[in-house]
Amino acid sequence: MPIPEMRTSRWIEVRNSPIHGKGVFAARRVPKGTRLIEYLGDRISHKEADERYVDHDPNDNHTFLFIVDRHVVIDAGVGGNDARFINHSCDGNCESVIQQRRVFIESTRVIEKGEELGYDYEIGREKDDPDNVDEIFACRCGSPKCRGTMLYPAEKPAEKPARKKAKKTAPKTAKKPAKKPAKKPAKKPAKKPAKKPAKKPTRRAKGGRGR
Repeated sequence: MPIPEMRTSRWIEVRNSPIHGKGVFAARRVPKGTRLIEYLGDRISHKEADERYVDHDPNDNHTFLFIVDRHVVIDAGVGGNDARFINHSCDGNCESVIQQRRVFIESTRVIEKGEELGYDYEIGREKDDPDNVDEIFACRCGSPKCRGTMLYPAEKPAEKPARKKAKKTAPKTAKKPAKKPAKKPAKKPAKKPAKKPAKKPTRRAKGGRGR
């Protein structure tokens, strides 16, 4: 059965946030498990998202892109609603829920009137992240459980050292003088076309649990 669109909500209001820019706050006391609003915007492919923001400043952590699955991304910067103003929190009072390939924001506990809403963006790390990536995506949620970054996992996974293969000792035998192979003229390697530098994908928030 189709789920009605939740573009607006009586549960929330948007105003300036002490965390970052605009934020979303409870307009009344919210019970645990309340579906608050749908995350809406232009539904595009990952390729379209990268092409749309190819000139995006890599030092800017601002993003309205939300991953639905490996095919679809929601760009709330185009046709989005108030859900796009919900800030990241390492210990949020909300979570994102994917149902019927749509994203909804639900409360994970009782939220008192006037309290700011937040959920974990879980922005993924990449192999070629710059050294200051955690500074770019620094978290200021103020929670005692704050991990200091909007990226997930909290710390860059350490590279595993390559395993050294044990040397096999073969039984000693009398060595015969090796025959020198006749020299063949060296072949010139075929020239390969120069590769164009890959475009770095634009950062996206990840979807939460599915239904």
